[in-house]
Amino acid sequence: MIGADKGQTPALDGQNLRIGVVQARFNEGVTNALHLACVTELAVLGVRADNIVHVTVPGALEVPLALQTMARSDGRYDALVALGCIIRGETYHFELVANESGAGVTRVSLDNGIPIANAILTTENMAQAVVRQVEKGRDAARVAVEMALLKERLE
Repeated sequence: MIGADKGQTPALDGQNLRIGVVQARFNEGVTNALHLACVTELAVLGVRADNIVHVTVPGALEVPLALQTMARSDGRYDALVALGCIIRGETYHFELVANESGAGVTRVSLDNGIPIANAILTTENMAQAVVRQVEKGRDAARVAVEMALLKERLE
């Protein structure tokens, strides 16, 4: 939610983290903006550009497989980010894509023990997506770094 009370975020230092970013190309204008906001915020948090790997896939349903492949790469990544944009249409397809991509992202995270920031937008229309694209891209970067650091601390 835009302007939501997200609570106090601890100080985040991502300088030693390796982050993988999977971007769906469907609704590419929005997903490009999500990606730009995400990598810009990762840089603000100290993540070096050469420690960010970015791949693209056709759409939101393909995101979980790319995430799974990255998650199974023997510790190459400390956290992953899922970027996409699903806009409600006139058929049930919206629910199928939104539910399955979301469940897939969560399953990959839990099955592989790696934090994944899910910034696959699910909106009623393009205007809602455009309003959210920058904030959600930034949020995804912060979540990925915070959860990678938390996981490291807990282990």
